[in-house]
Amino acid sequence: MKMNDLLLYGCVIIGAGIGLLTGNAFQFVLIGLGIGFLLQYLAGKNHP
Repeated sequence: MKMNDLLLYGCVIIGAGIGLLTGNAFQFVLIGLGIGFLLQYLAGKNHP
């Protein structure tokens, strides 16, 4: 498993946890997924 995958899964799990606390689990899972994809994209870029 690559580090970028762990970053994505971690964001989804954190989003699900926040969603369970607020009562909107599905919406926060999707928000976590979007944030995870953005962070995965930024982590994969080679910055000069």
